[in-house]
Amino acid sequence: MTLALTAPFRRLLALAALVAASLSLAGCGAINRVPTLEEQAKARWSEVQNQYQRRADLIPNLVETVKGFARQEEKVLTEVVEARANATKVTIDASKLTDPEAVKRFQEAQQQLSGALGRLLAVSENYPDLKSNQNFLALQSQLEGTENRIAVARRDYIAAVQAYNTELRTFPGRWIASWLYPEAKPMATFETAQENQAPPKVTF
Repeated sequence: MTLALTAPFRRLLALAALVAASLSLAGCGAINRVPTLEEQAKARWSEVQNQYQRRADLIPNLVETVKGFARQEEKVLTEVVEARANATKVTIDASKLTDPEAVKRFQEAQQQLSGALGRLLAVSENYPDLKSNQNFLALQSQLEGTENRIAVARRDYIAAVQAYNTELRTFPGRWIASWLYPEAKPMATFETAQENQAPPKVTF
């Protein structure tokens, strides 16, 4: 009889301790930290996508401008158009940020577009009239500014994901997530491209 009473009593005690811990954590804001950090990471991801879209929107005008001066560079122009089409097709909504493969596909599509854009801008070196064209210069400047914004947006997203993932793996966030947010999973982040991991070659 004593054993039968002890088991429920222990469960009740454990429940009371859990409630007490939850209330004390709620008082210091820790109980809401997991969803808060998750929403911050999602907001940072929206900004990443926004800046990549801004870049994609500049490309048609850039291609048309280059085409006006360097129509014979058909291969490079086609590569840029195709890379842009592919990059705008590969999108990720915030619910898929826990899938590293999805984030990797997105990153690879954007890197292909970056490479094609680099080749397109290199073409301008062969055409002095294009290099001095006001429309081209304005687009080049906007593109440069957008690349800087992309770098900042990516940096902010990586920092937000790091804070969120750390919260899920450390005390008390780990316990809170397992009790109150069991669906919370670590988010994927950007990885440095293989070609960026090698030291740059400098030649004189």
